[in-house]
Amino acid sequence: MAKSARREPRRTLSGIPLPEVVHPRDSDPGLPGVPPYTRGIHPTMHRGRLWTMRQYAGYGSAEESNRRYRYLLSTGNTGLSVAFDLPTQMGYDPDSEQAHGEVGKAGVAIATHEDMARLFTAIPLADVSTSMTINATAATLLSLYALVAEAQGTPRSALRGTVQNDILKEYIARSTYIFPPAPSLRLAIDLIEHCAKGMPHWNAISVSGYHMREAGATAVQEVAFTLADGLTYLQAAADCGFVIDAVAPQVSFFFNAHSDLLEEVAKFRAARRLWATLVRERFSPKDPRSLMLRFHTQTAGVSLTAQQPEVNVVRVAYQALAAVLGGTQSLHTNSMDEALGLPTERAARLALRTQHVLATETGVANTVDPLAGAYAVEWLTDEIEARALKYIEAIDARGGMIKAIEKGYPQREIADSAYRFQREVEEGGRLVVGVNAFATEEGPLEITAISPEVERRAVARVRAFRRKRDGRKAAAALDRIRKTAEGEDNLLPATGAAVRVGCTVGEVSDALREVFGTYRPAGGV
Repeated sequence: MAKSARREPRRTLSGIPLPEVVHPRDSDPGLPGVPPYTRGIHPTMHRGRLWTMRQYAGYGSAEESNRRYRYLLSTGNTGLSVAFDLPTQMGYDPDSEQAHGEVGKAGVAIATHEDMARLFTAIPLADVSTSMTINATAATLLSLYALVAEAQGTPRSALRGTVQNDILKEYIARSTYIFPPAPSLRLAIDLIEHCAKGMPHWNAISVSGYHMREAGATAVQEVAFTLADGLTYLQAAADCGFVIDAVAPQVSFFFNAHSDLLEEVAKFRAARRLWATLVRERFSPKDPRSLMLRFHTQTAGVSLTAQQPEVNVVRVAYQALAAVLGGTQSLHTNSMDEALGLPTERAARLALRTQHVLATETGVANTVDPLAGAYAVEWLTDEIEARALKYIEAIDARGGMIKAIEKGYPQREIADSAYRFQREVEEGGRLVVGVNAFATEEGPLEITAISPEVERRAVARVRAFRRKRDGRKAAAALDRIRKTAEGEDNLLPATGAAVRVGCTVGEVSDALREVFGTYRPAGGV
């Protein structure tokens, strides 16, 4: 008989070649709630407590976003996730020339403590866990949030939530940085110290692989570069004299849930195990909580298509299933219309109901790590861990993550992966329903539009706010920020004092720009 032609191996979404049949392995994934936490960080995981259901939201004015938050809470959300517009993320007030045309477009515009108070009107911050996706201006926004909570009668020590505060990934994948890496890292560590001392229930940093995956990273790169960033923050804290057990338990993570179901489940398990291993080896913590990788997940925005947007509902459901099977602590499910514009209320409700169906009807939360021991899942978990570790070793060989970023290493690796994936789609080797497979003509969906009036009203408000405050106190507070930035003291007390007397997000950022300068990436990266 003639030999059959050799078949090319099937590959995961990230390009890992898969065995046709995976045989039993000798490795034991261990028990949930026990280091290295491959099977989950808690013994009972979702049987004991379901994941927090967050819907990332924020657009236009504070009042509009507040209405969306209260609507989401009324329909079953168990936590809030705030999206800020680009001017707020980049440290510009609405009346800045750099903000023109962007106010309220990609999130909510926040410049003053009055804006923040409007954002959380009738939402008791003592009872809600809030996640804020903010990085370069994280210290200022957290100070505003704490000020609003204080006005509601809630001390900052009682607040629960997360501030992203992950500036390193901005240099890799997202570009909403302001200052050079060194002072940016100092600001991130200052915020971690501030929370460690006075906000014990607040996650001071959410190290984010999500945006790297959105930029084209593979699952392996997402794990490797995210954990490398996390190790950099821990090392910076240790270099400042922090005890690892005072810092590591406040570090959380943020991952993408993409469409390759088994690869994504294995990715989350591998990330937990690798983080526990690396933290133990490098920092020797005494508290097992320091080894826990706690993470929020968002379904893959980059996978959503403008063509046949209703199919996105199916994509999101499978991606959310992967996150839950992988042991996520909180989850955002994207809306079907996000490839076209900001989600409508109907689309946002349907995305949330996807989580409700997962939690109440599918049974996936009835047992811990239900795919443990599945040969393919365990094989992929080992494979992703080993491949991610090679990337981390390559980063170490370049002198650490900051030097690797300055040399453009992770940026190039992600760009190469994005290019390979796009070529696969364009050449038909990777099928995307509605794009290069099963394409049909579809009618238009309703799209949320942001009125130009949002920017005009925001400009008028911030100017009126400045006129009625005590200008001398504001000027003195900004001078204190500049002097603190020139030294080595923690910047959070000066920032909190500044927003208390009416300094704006843009003014605090400008004071820091005067001392730290701004970052411009080197050419050719």
